[in-house]
Amino acid sequence: MIVATDSKGTTSGLPQSLKTAQAAIHLPEVQQMLRQLSKHNLGIFMPHMHGQQTGEFEELADGVIQVESGLEVSFRATEDVVNRKDRFLPVGWCWRAGEATPIAVCEMDEEDDDDSVRSIKHKM
Repeated sequence: MIVATDSKGTTSGLPQSLKTAQAAIHLPEVQQMLRQLSKHNLGIFMPHMHGQQTGEFEELADGVIQVESGLEVSFRATEDVVNRKDRFLPVGWCWRAGEATPIAVCEMDEEDDDDSVRSIKHKM
């Protein structure tokens, strides 16, 4: 697996919490979780953001959600996004406050086709 072998030596500039995440992907129990998730077309990712001034990796702050819109990624207040299910499709979750919580979404455009069926497409 390329990611598993490549990520071992490249964590020197990361915050400790993200170093922990990078190391965890190599653990047998995490590999087993990944195998189980793959049966449901799901995977594992490391929630993070980047400093606006430096571009350095940072933890994804509580109350912030990653938004992909028009093939660009931004970070917005979770409360502005998470309840707008008509516009944002969750694509990443973490376990927070005892439940699965969206931490990454894609902004969607809705279109009505000829049969009055709503079709959801990624915003371009």
